[in-house]
Amino acid sequence: MIRDVTLDDAARIAEIYNYYIRETVVTFEYDTVSEEDIQKRIQKTTAKNFPYFVYEDNGVITGYAYLNNWRERKAYDITLETSVYLDHKAIGSGVGSILYKELIERARQIDIHSLIGVISLPNEASQKLHKKFNFELIGNFRESGVKFGKLIDVEFWQLIL
Repeated sequence: MIRDVTLDDAARIAEIYNYYIRETVVTFEYDTVSEEDIQKRIQKTTAKNFPYFVYEDNGVITGYAYLNNWRERKAYDITLETSVYLDHKAIGSGVGSILYKELIERARQIDIHSLIGVISLPNEASQKLHKKFNFELIGNFRESGVKFGKLIDVEFWQLIL
């Protein structure tokens, strides 16, 4: 079941996201986040009236998704960046597709022109997800980040709505 996020979801969202911080190059954050950090991020995103929602399975949040600014300048307001995160045990379960489909629909509802997906490599699952929803690979920024002592490429994928 998909429902809008609440501040009470912050602890579980932090738990899901901290796995990616500690174990993967999916995010370039180095320091884990607290429940309070996530509450502030939820407030900042929802204050802009951007979608932020969770997927629950039997009362347990197994994934979440939101839209946020791609760039801060006013001219970029027609384009938003996507974020979809799953409990790492739910990868391959179809929840990512359910969340992404909803994210795209909600972007249309708020009259967004394009969406940008940012993927740090390697991340075959995310690449497949973006292809599934007809995002186009726009570019690869080679060695644009470093995590775990390795230089990381970052791809930008775009969907014109």
